[in-house]
Order: sequence, then structure tokens, then C-alpha cells
Amino acid sequence: MKQAVFVMLDEYSDWEGVYLSSMLNQNKDWEVKTASTQQEVVSIGDFKTAVDYYLEQIPADCQLLILIGGNSWQIKNSVLKQLIQERLTNHKFVGAICGAVDYLAKEGLLTNFKHTGNAQYLWKGFDQYQNESDFFDEQTIRDRNLVTANGTAALEFTQQVLKMIKFKKSDQIDKDMYLYKYGFYQYCKKYGNPFS
Repeated sequence: MKQAVFVMLDEYSDWEGVYLSSMLNQNKDWEVKTASTQQEVVSIGDFKTAVDYYLEQIPADCQLLILIGGNSWQIKNSVLKQLIQERLTNHKFVGAICGAVDYLAKEGLLTNFKHTGNAQYLWKGFDQYQNESDFFDEQTIRDRNLVTANGTAALEFTQQVLKMIKFKKSDQIDKDMYLYKYGFYQYCKKYGNPFS
């Protein structure tokens, strides 16, 4: 079974991973796990999550690492940095959204990747951020094994991550995401009732 591990720090943004995690977890070929620096984290919306792994316990063979944004990504953690660096270097799938992209920029982990984020001006003091010309004003960017997104792009982030991992055919992913983006009734007008 393929495993997706969602890294969530305290004050994580609970809306940023829910579409992706629920779609993956409802597929018999995937399982979703959570990881953090502590056993329990609390979201911005006050959801309490007892995580499955500490960072150092994340299986090396997990197929997908997702970094959920929030208010605690000013973290200095060598285990986390090494984990992400190893995955990016070895072409393993990583998705980062919102504050997690700020972390990647600060740690120099966006080098050689096209990317987006909340706002590039937030990174002006980051000495290790060396590739400003690779930033794009887009909701999300997918470059090889990395997807980055801003904090308002939960749906677009989900769509690009699913395409990156080849979860389904690309046009089917687009169709599935149309339901969440435009709602049930618009979907029915275009494609028919998905539940009949």
C-alpha cells in the first residue's frame, strides 16, 4: 500500500490538506498518516490531531510527503530539513503549501525548482533563497517532484499533487476537482449527477 505522510506543526492550517487527504484515504491503494515534532498538534481551527509519527519515524519509502502550512513554520529542525532535502534530491514526491513553502525558501530548498508561495517579498531576508526568477504569481506550481502553493489554493494544490503522483488520468482529476470548485449543481449541468 502506498503511504502519504502529512507533516503538520502546531497551529496548522486545517483547510489546506483536507481535500487531498480524503481523496487519497478513500482509495484502497493509499493510506494517509500524519507526522510532527510532537505527539499532538492543534490546528488554527482548534482541531486536535494525535499524529502517527515523529519526524524521525517517517518511513523512508513513503510515496508522498505533504507539508501543511500554518503559523509555526519558523521552525529550525535539522531532521525536517534533511528529510525534505533527501526527498527532493532523490526525486521523491513532496507537496508544500502556505507557510511550509516559506520554510522551503528560508532553508534554500527551492533551489533549482520553479515555485510559488504566499508572497515572494516575505522571503527578502532569507539568505539561502537564491532563485528569485523561478517564482511565479500562480496559485500552485508543479515542477518535477515538487508542488508548491499559496494558502488560498487548497483545491489547486490537491489537483496538482494528484497529477504529480498519477493518482488517476489527468482529465479525470480535473473532472473530480470541478465538483469541489464549482459545486454539485454546476457539475451536474456539465457532467451529470456523480452520485447516481
